[in-house]
Amino acid sequence: MRFALDGLLADVPAEQVDEARGFYNSRAAGSGPSTPEELRDMRARRSAPSPADPPAIEEMVEVAGVRVPVRIFTPADGRARGVFLDIHGGGFYMDSAARDDVRNRELADALRIAVVSVDYRLAPEDPWPAAPDDCEAVALWLVEHADARFGSSRLAIGGRSAGATLALATLLRLRDSGSVDGFTGAALQFGTYDVSAQTPAGRRIADEYFIQAYVGHAEDRTAPDISPIYGDLHGLPPALLVVGSKDVLLEDNLAMAGRLSAAGNDVELRIYPESPHGFTGHPTALARTALSGVDSWLLERITRP
Repeated sequence: MRFALDGLLADVPAEQVDEARGFYNSRAAGSGPSTPEELRDMRARRSAPSPADPPAIEEMVEVAGVRVPVRIFTPADGRARGVFLDIHGGGFYMDSAARDDVRNRELADALRIAVVSVDYRLAPEDPWPAAPDDCEAVALWLVEHADARFGSSRLAIGGRSAGATLALATLLRLRDSGSVDGFTGAALQFGTYDVSAQTPAGRRIADEYFIQAYVGHAEDRTAPDISPIYGDLHGLPPALLVVGSKDVLLEDNLAMAGRLSAAGNDVELRIYPESPHGFTGHPTALARTALSGVDSWLLERITRP
């Protein structure tokens, strides 16, 4: 079978593509830290997250002895129609749930849903399985308490980059424990689905420090809890995969979409032209279009009878 990448691209206005092309042509490509010292320096130089208005409610969730801080947003004008579990990105070693506060406040108000964001532990101080342990704990808390706390038991999950990886790992854990049925959808933006360097896509990022920081101690990096591409992917909720055509993880996302579909899941893949890794966090009209599409997809899954 042969297919052209152009045939898979999302249909967006030409002027948005032109603007994005110009933005990235004039923007120096970034790079992540390559040593623990560089990571500490990069963390220290990161600007403080922008505050949301109204601000997040900060709580501590505890499940089976695991205590995890979360940030909660509820719609300003009434009862929530559902709950979205947001898992932030940052290579498993950077950032925090607060980095997504503005986006999550807008999401809560626009869709009239509650948003719960996980402040999972970061590597290398707390390597795998700390992060998926934390995400699973909050997901299980929502399965048990969402209806009483937020007025709805309809759940969705998602994240960007490392957050998308953790979202999928969380769903696999929930399915294996019989707790995944409450989740109606997964919005996965440019996830890293192979960190074992066994696939062609995985080999493209094999030298990245975040892998050493997160799973350098793991004997088998093909474990689905680490690299979900190798998992038994049956029985998962509908998934939306969003990625840019210039993303180093494009092949990873193509492969994951194919594996999810082959396992019998409902999968939609949206590839946005001229866009690198992390593009939905950039100030372009194309990014706003992509995020609007994610919002619409989430709302449809959460409110579908």
